[in-house]
Amino acid sequence: MTSSFEFNTYPARLSDAEREKALSVLRDGVAMGRLSHDTFVRRMELALTARRADELAVLTADLPQESRFTRVLLGTVEAVSGFTVRLRRAWQAERLPKLLLPHPDSGYPLRIGRDPANGLRLNHETVSRVHAELRRQGGVWVLRDLGSTNGTTVNGRRVTGAAVVREGDLIGFGRMCFRLSAH
Repeated sequence: MTSSFEFNTYPARLSDAEREKALSVLRDGVAMGRLSHDTFVRRMELALTARRADELAVLTADLPQESRFTRVLLGTVEAVSGFTVRLRRAWQAERLPKLLLPHPDSGYPLRIGRDPANGLRLNHETVSRVHAELRRQGGVWVLRDLGSTNGTTVNGRRVTGAAVVREGDLIGFGRMCFRLSAH
């Protein structure tokens, strides 16, 4: 009696590393503008369901493959540029003048602007006559823009209406910037 048992040899299952490499090439392709969004989405779906390496190769054949040297070089440039941005922010943060928060029990808002009647007079061309006010409400400090021409910012974001602020925040009135401090 002969056995009818057959050995089928299937290709080895794709490794996660192979699939991730193809996905990375596709992400780079869309980031460089070489793939449309729809093509990118379709190819991602196909890459995730691929069973063989040749199926992945077809999906990335028309896209340039980065060499290891290029990836290392780009990673280094990215790290250095990120470092310079963080260094510049740290340098500016330490050099900014402090704006002392008023005593919480004062009960009056601190008006800020060019007008001499303001509690904090800032004589700068980008600061409006009555620019903003800082007051204590419900246990927190609230900074309100009063319709200034050049805007009020908190940590680089423009304030529309009012924003809660705390010690250490970077606040700006026009092009004048301060670091909030309790003392």
